[in-house]
Formats: sequence, structure tokens, C-alpha cells
Amino acid sequence: PTRAITLAELARMVEEQPDLIEHEKPNPANGVPIEGLVAWRDFNPSNATFSSGTHIAVVQVDSETGNVHILQYVAVDDCGTVLNSYLADAQVHGALAQGIGQALYEEAQYAEDGQLLTSTLMDYTLPNISQIPSFITGVVETPSPINPLGAKGIGEGGCIGAPPAVVNAVLDALAPLGIKTIDMPLKPEKVWAKIQAARHGTLQEPEPAMPKIFTTDKGEQESGASIFL
Repeated sequence: PTRAITLAELARMVEEQPDLIEHEKPNPANGVPIEGLVAWRDFNPSNATFSSGTHIAVVQVDSETGNVHILQYVAVDDCGTVLNSYLADAQVHGALAQGIGQALYEEAQYAEDGQLLTSTLMDYTLPNISQIPSFITGVVETPSPINPLGAKGIGEGGCIGAPPAVVNAVLDALAPLGIKTIDMPLKPEKVWAKIQAARHGTLQEPEPAMPKIFTTDKGEQESGASIFL
């Protein structure tokens, strides 16, 4: 509050001291020099900024129904300089809800003729408030050298980190049954079917294919390659 001024005060200051605003460029529309309470600036970053983070999910899988319950979720993101911690947390929370939806519920289904079958909220499943856990979140501030604010993205972290964190937690819970893969979204019927197949000895689990970026020209897997958050 002590650093705030009203718009009227700002206008009066510029009227009395026009040099307070440095006009870097003329008006792009007509080339006329810009004067008064108007400023024009361009900023072209030299490169892209990349945020990073660590996401951990603790889940419970009901072996009789296939339902997945998220017991705890922890996310720590390095988003550069944080200007407003409340808005930063809101970005993370919203993105985590979206990422959890991708992992467990949301799926666009199409008919053979290309007609979208999940075109309304009656058909397209979104997580509700009872299916989203309370999050434990934190930030690490490593300012980016690419822009004056030192800012990086933060909303992307939940969308990117939540799906593998949740899916890997479910697969870890089901690992004793020999289950290695389940296609997203991990809806109860998919999880239940995998559990039943494992119990009845009909489970077929091929080894997940190694991404091409981790293979040699001959298609052989390179040793020591791993992906982690």
C-alpha cells in the first residue's frame, strides 16, 4: 500500500514530467512519435524457458472394483521468480486436477464414422471434488536468465507431471500381480480387468517398448537410459 499511487496521480506526474516515460518507438500504426501517458515496448526472449518439478502420488487400488483412490499428492515446482504465491498455488492446483483427470477419468471416444461419443459432460468424465485430494505443494525459485522477471511456466507442471505420477503409483501397487501396463485413462473397468487376468493366469504383459530416442540405429536398447521426474 505504501508504494501505491492512484491513476490520477500517475497522469499528473507524467503531465508535469513527460520524461518519466521513455518512448522507445513511434506508433506502429502511423509512425508518429508517441507522447504523453503512453508507452510501447517489445521484448523478444533469446530462448525458451523451461520449468521443472517433482511430483509424487500415493494411491490405493481397490482390487474388487478397480477404483483408484489418491491418498496423498506432493508437487514441488521450480517456476522461476514467484510474484504472487497465491496465484502460483492456484495454477498448480488447477493443473493437478486436470492431470489427474487425464490419468484416471477423461477420454475422448469416437464412433467408427468419426462421430464424437463423449461430447457432453453426461458422457465425458471429469473428476469431482471428492476425487481430488488435498495437495501438498511447494516452489523452488531459480530465476530464469531469459527474461527480466526471471519467470518460468508453472501451470504446465501439473498437467505434465500428474499423469505419470498417478499411473506409476497404480502400477507400483499392482506390480506384485505382474501388471506392468494399463492404458490411460485408468478407469475402474480397465484396472479390474487387469487384476482379474492376473488372478486367473491369463495376463499378457509385453515389455513396454523403449522410446526411439533411447535405441541405437540397429534397434538395440542402450543401457542406462531412464526417464524420471
